[in-house]
Amino acid sequence: MATTRSAHTVWEGSLLEGNGVVNFDSSGAIAAQPVTWASRSQDANGKTSPEELIAAAHSSCFSMALSHALNGAGTPPTKLVTSADVDFQPGEGITGIHLTVEGTVPGIDNDAFVAAAEDAKKNCPVSQALAGTSITLSAKLA
Repeated sequence: MATTRSAHTVWEGSLLEGNGVVNFDSSGAIAAQPVTWASRSQDANGKTSPEELIAAAHSSCFSMALSHALNGAGTPPTKLVTSADVDFQPGEGITGIHLTVEGTVPGIDNDAFVAAAEDAKKNCPVSQALAGTSITLSAKLA
């Protein structure tokens, strides 16, 4: 069954002086979040950015894909801790994403874990949606 998830942003003012609020319409699980150009291109100062939202989406999607692959191989993970760092350069855009994962996975060696992580990096739906961006990975067992 296909699903659609929705969010909307209300922006007021110019790019440099304006501000917006991102609303998570589908779930309501996240309170409305403020966003500004400064929070995107300088310090966050308690506000989010499109890149932080991409990082959240990518780290969660990758974790699900890796968990599914490991389970399918007969080595279900006990725990996966994944971070995504999305680099943004004003004037250029998103210049890269780096995923870092550390896993507790009984019955697997580090080489097999890294191989499964590389496969999840290539095949998770968010990675595929971001295929025009350089995505790198660091993976290791805990």
